[in-house]
Amino acid sequence: MATTSYTHRIDSDLRTQSEAIYAALGMSLGTAINVFLKKSVAVGGFPFDVRLDVPSKETVEAMLEAERVAKDSKVKALAVDDALEELKK
Repeated sequence: MATTSYTHRIDSDLRTQSEAIYAALGMSLGTAINVFLKKSVAVGGFPFDVRLDVPSKETVEAMLEAERVAKDSKVKALAVDDALEELKK
């Protein structure tokens, strides 16, 4: 297997923290990076979820419905105990 060198700038604190974590696991930062890259190739992308913190379509719809209901004067507000009693009927 032929190897190549790759240089990348990272924050020094991030490097120090990462090296400590991987040293505790018995490997160098370089080995950890190789593990990450090999797993990325094996799965065809990031080996973990990478996404924006955006609510799903269903969550947005539920939030909009909750706002609509909260503004509706025809909707009767109930205390928790009263609401549970209504559900039992």
